[in-house]
Amino acid sequence: MSSNFDVFRQNLSSAEFERIKHFIENHCGIKLPPTKKQMVEGRLRKRLRKHGFTNYEEYLNFVFSSGEGEEEIVSLIDVLTTNKTDFYREPGHFEYMRDRVLPYLLKDNDSAKVKVWSAGCSSGEEPYTVSMELHGFFESIKGWNFEILATDISTEVLRKACTAIYDEEKIASLPFEIKKKFFLKSKDKNDCKVRLKPFIRKSVKFARLNLMDEKFSHDKDYDIIFCRNVIIYFDRETQEKILSRLVSHLKPGRFLFLGHSETIHGMNLDVETVAPTVYRKL
Repeated sequence: MSSNFDVFRQNLSSAEFERIKHFIENHCGIKLPPTKKQMVEGRLRKRLRKHGFTNYEEYLNFVFSSGEGEEEIVSLIDVLTTNKTDFYREPGHFEYMRDRVLPYLLKDNDSAKVKVWSAGCSSGEEPYTVSMELHGFFESIKGWNFEILATDISTEVLRKACTAIYDEEKIASLPFEIKKKFFLKSKDKNDCKVRLKPFIRKSVKFARLNLMDEKFSHDKDYDIIFCRNVIIYFDRETQEKILSRLVSHLKPGRFLFLGHSETIHGMNLDVETVAPTVYRKL
């Protein structure tokens, strides 16, 4: 009889990789080039062990063919689409939001509310950074409030994001003033964890969303949408479709932030460039 140890002596075959690749590309729009085969193999090992399968073929038949593995599909997507992020990643964007976008919204807004959407929020560092910035900006301005929606396809990273608990090293490079103002340290000195303070956590609402969906069920009156370092995983045609849908959820004259390695050059989008990888809806 085979043992679970056999899993670690068997490789993911090319045919099995193609099966996974085809599903992820069609369901999530994410490209998995051959160079990702080893990564896919490694990330799926824990899923095989969890369900007691001794090879990848058994696992994939369970997921895609048995009719019993529907819930496991979500976990498969989770482990293959999780991406790294950090607090204040690409800090120039947050400076631009604070120094240019928010003062503009104070003057040109039909309500005393700012609505922000973090699309592809991963484990929450981006929307919590937005929350910290908005709290800092509006703390001396009476009558204004804001709301932040954060979405991702991965239920696993959304669960982590909702806890708002991170390794202390995650905030090591942040200024002391930000750490003191927005983070709590664990009471257990041996537990090197930090947590966002309640008022920061309460400002962010998390929800699962697949950017490949034909329609997004969220509001269409956002002032700011962050979709950074997300579309790089899609082909060009899919990128344009996703960004077009996101732009449709912005109010006219409002702002879309993309990652610094992403471009909309050649796309037919109803936006103008106002700063590097920052766009305003026409």
